[in-house]
Amino acid sequence: MRPIAFFDRDGVLNRDTGYAHKIEALQWVEGVFETMARLKESGYRVVVVTNQSGVARGFYTEADVLALHEWMAARIALHGGTVDAFYYCPYHPEAVDPAYRQDHPDRKPRPGMLLKALARFPTDISRSFMIGDQATDMQAAQAAQIQGHLFRGGRLDDFVNEVLSQRVG
Repeated sequence: MRPIAFFDRDGVLNRDTGYAHKIEALQWVEGVFETMARLKESGYRVVVVTNQSGVARGFYTEADVLALHEWMAARIALHGGTVDAFYYCPYHPEAVDPAYRQDHPDRKPRPGMLLKALARFPTDISRSFMIGDQATDMQAAQAAQIQGHLFRGGRLDDFVNEVLSQRVG
């Protein structure tokens, strides 16, 4: 059993520029590659859990989300890290597309995406944690009984190194 480091995407791994979905427009947060390599080296699985209401709002498609995630995983791998899984929620209660108009259990602050990952991977929950930039991320972590840490910007590797040092000490 391995621990999972859960990450929100927009505002944590990449700058939140508003409905990020284009590879050429993605701006990485400083320290992402170092973070992912350190977590892999430390035996953590990495799982990204992200609300993607831009799909429900008609700004982009699920295929766009999947293509961006595939590209992100490849870039992270080039720098020695791994993303074990991406989970995204394309639903929103006020969606323009009726197919996506629902208050879905995967939509944070609900814990659906985290619970799916915990069911998929044998997990050391006591060492697992969530990094997010919104209160909804912390609420989802709490509902999944995972310790949450609110990232307010800066270098992600510095922040995660502090989280890891607190977990050991």
